[in-house]
Amino acid sequence: MLDVDLEPEADGRWLAEVPSLPGVLAYGSTRAEAYAKATALAFRVIADRIECGEPVPAEARSLFAAA
Repeated sequence: MLDVDLEPEADGRWLAEVPSLPGVLAYGSTRAEAYAKATALAFRVIADRIECGEPVPAEARSLFAAA
């Protein structure tokens, strides 16, 4: 399971970040939207890392353990 940190911004938006994947952060107009955008981006980053032979954080590898 990926950890996603969520924080409300002063302007009413939400910021979601995946700490184990530097640079994976997304804004949303709601908490759920920010979470969904950050999760989608995280999966794209993980897929790219796998494709390029780059390391994948342990918490991300566990998502694919059953595959």
